[in-house]
Amino acid sequence: MSPSQTNSVSKAATNDNQAPSLARIPEYISLTKWEDTGFEWQGEVDPTSFERLATSLTDEHQQANLPLHTHLYRRNNVLHLSFETKGEVWLPCQRCLQPVATALTDDYDIALLDDESQASSMDEEQDYLLLEEIVDNQTPERLLPLKKLIEDELLLKMPLAPKHDDCEMSVEQFGEIPEEEESENPFAALSALKGKL
Repeated sequence: MSPSQTNSVSKAATNDNQAPSLARIPEYISLTKWEDTGFEWQGEVDPTSFERLATSLTDEHQQANLPLHTHLYRRNNVLHLSFETKGEVWLPCQRCLQPVATALTDDYDIALLDDESQASSMDEEQDYLLLEEIVDNQTPERLLPLKKLIEDELLLKMPLAPKHDDCEMSVEQFGEIPEEEESENPFAALSALKGKL
């Protein structure tokens, strides 16, 4: 297998055959070219470069780049896309609205199946996708949407309602809170009658 620096995406897939250190993850990779020999890419990625992920991030804290290592390989005649990332992103806390760090560090592995019959050979915990549902067949090359698949997995890792472990709900008070008038206990009259009956 070629080292990650020599593996590049075909020109039909992208015009950016740049070194990974420039943090430009390929949008697509050509399965026609790489599914048998394998493909690797590594570098640091700005989390705001993922469009859907960027909508969840807070603007009130600097987002650090995420180190990312991707690997397309074949095992037991099944194509796999694995990637590893370390780091965190900052999201708005759903209680106090202040930034809260959310870890995205994990190893991800997705089996890319040619057809549904291959699913029976997968472990129960193995994530898999059908290639016919994700590969763009409109071009002469079969293009795998690498960046979109990675973004999908990162979005699944994020909590639905991020919040600090110890924060209060952000509440703004307008005007004065009226004092409650002490109301008479409705049972007080009954207890007064109790001795008289």
